[in-house]
Amino acid sequence: MTALALLATNALLLALLFVALWLITLKTRDVTPVDSVWALGMVALGAASYVQTGGDPGRKALLLGLCALWGVRLGGYLLWRWRHHGPDRRYVTMFGKAKEAKGWGFGEASARMVYLTQAPLLFIVCLPVQLGQIDPAPSVGLVGMVGAAVAVVGIAFETIGDWQLVRFRADPANQGKVLTTGLWRYTRHPNYFGDACTWWGLYLIGAESFTGLWALPGPVLLTWTLMKWSGVPTIEGRLKRKKPGYEDYVRRTSGFVPWWPKG
Repeated sequence: MTALALLATNALLLALLFVALWLITLKTRDVTPVDSVWALGMVALGAASYVQTGGDPGRKALLLGLCALWGVRLGGYLLWRWRHHGPDRRYVTMFGKAKEAKGWGFGEASARMVYLTQAPLLFIVCLPVQLGQIDPAPSVGLVGMVGAAVAVVGIAFETIGDWQLVRFRADPANQGKVLTTGLWRYTRHPNYFGDACTWWGLYLIGAESFTGLWALPGPVLLTWTLMKWSGVPTIEGRLKRKKPGYEDYVRRTSGFVPWWPKG
């Protein structure tokens, strides 16, 4: 199968998935589950690529296995968070502003501002797991093993960061406080850093093959999104307004890559 044929087929599968999810959320009036589909959808594309391609078996298994480990863990966590905390306030605020400023109803606002944005982003970010499975040679080498190690570190980093945050928030004594211990002592966003590491690692695995080299826009776009668009800026803007000690935490703590705190 050529890269173009694979990507066209996967794009159609992803479009069908997002249309189905949009139709469901028209009934529930809550798009929060799309965050889980962000992760689980990449697993679906990875599995679809595995079935369609005849690439090196070792590389295919490594890419799909690590993608599944990352996606099922993150998707399951986001589903749990939704079930316990309800609709994401970011979407509630977004749709409220869209209705007030543009007169968009829920269906139009969710289609334009969520599904038509996230589907292309998901597809591009997932390029390493799609394109990396096409070529029958070479087998996984040193660069691929380094990539696997980076991806495992990223998954572990993100998982531990999320676990530490859940424990912190579960304690009523921490109401209004800022988490500054554990991984959060060294970076303000260990979950985002882990996410980026995972996908740079997956890119390195795929990039040992010629076709996989062309997947570079995936990790680049994800890193930019996390650091400059919908990740860090969105979270930090809200925390600076709501948590008095957050400004001091920002001054002392690395914004993304883990590093020793100042002072």
